[in-house]
Amino acid sequence: MAVKSAHSYRVAIVGASSLLGKELKLVLEDRHFPANDITLLDASVMAGTLTEAGGEPTFIRSIDEDSFDGLRFVFFAGNPADAEHNWQAAQRAGATVIDLSGSPAVSPAIASIPSLISVLPPQASPSAGAAKNVAFSSPSAPVSITCTLAAGLSKFQPQRIVALLFPPVSERDQAGIEELESQSANLLSFREIGREVFDAQVAFNLLAHYGVASKPKLTDIRAKIARDVAAYLAGRIPVPAIQLLQAPVFYGYAFAAYADLGSSFAGSNSAPDVAASIEASFASIGCKVAAADDPSPDNVTVAGESEIQLGRVSTDPNIPGGVWLWGLADHLRLAATNAVRIAEELIATPQ
Repeated sequence: MAVKSAHSYRVAIVGASSLLGKELKLVLEDRHFPANDITLLDASVMAGTLTEAGGEPTFIRSIDEDSFDGLRFVFFAGNPADAEHNWQAAQRAGATVIDLSGSPAVSPAIASIPSLISVLPPQASPSAGAAKNVAFSSPSAPVSITCTLAAGLSKFQPQRIVALLFPPVSERDQAGIEELESQSANLLSFREIGREVFDAQVAFNLLAHYGVASKPKLTDIRAKIARDVAAYLAGRIPVPAIQLLQAPVFYGYAFAAYADLGSSFAGSNSAPDVAASIEASFASIGCKVAAADDPSPDNVTVAGESEIQLGRVSTDPNIPGGVWLWGLADHLRLAATNAVRIAEELIATPQ
């Protein structure tokens, strides 16, 4: 739910031309964030691009030394290099920095997933006034998904959790979308395919590795997700094992997860009872769980949804105490909503 505030704030989105930057602008508007001005910023190559904000035409501006004057929040949603080069300038101008780019240069930064506060209270929570001197990190969709899996299962004391993630090509922004689109069309026409982004055939394929010329490599992406998950969980609950497979889809971050609950199935609880308890646990932290007669979520049905969507929990036919989960998220909407919720929490915190 959007925060209600008697004040109105000036905010900026750096990386406004990226897919995530565009989604962030929509989320600010859809949640009626109390902003009287949304400044759209990007690298100079995108400066002057006509777009709209709040129903009014506006331009994406280049970043200069005065870009951050008078701003309350600055969201970095584009290239990590843009965050690296500009976050301290935004902070010096008095703005609260919320980074979605994953730049390691924005440090120290407080990682925050507001939906998990009931299970994993924030390790640091400055007031709205003090927050101007603190940078915040809004984790990527796969990090939020994996941490949510760990949080939702934590009270069942799983012996292990394994998460298999299926990133869409839009994780590589517009270039990834265009490459999958062109590869699909060219393969159906028996033409040579382009490999500039992935250095591999993504269309009609599943990949455990990219080509040698692709940067970043899929293994590097996996390693960063694993590091960010471990840092956020910080030993408070067990860290899931993580694997990635590149999926030939445009949008929607899919995942399958296995949990070995072991002794949690002992006693009088039946498997259906435990499955229902697991579903209730995930519903309590903001996930949308399919009802008994609902179809499982898919890449189409999650489009535009802010929450992680889960199918029904199922038990493993061979391993007592083993349970499986299937789910998806609109990764752009999920990440953007999390960032806006961080700002909303800061506004709502008494100074």
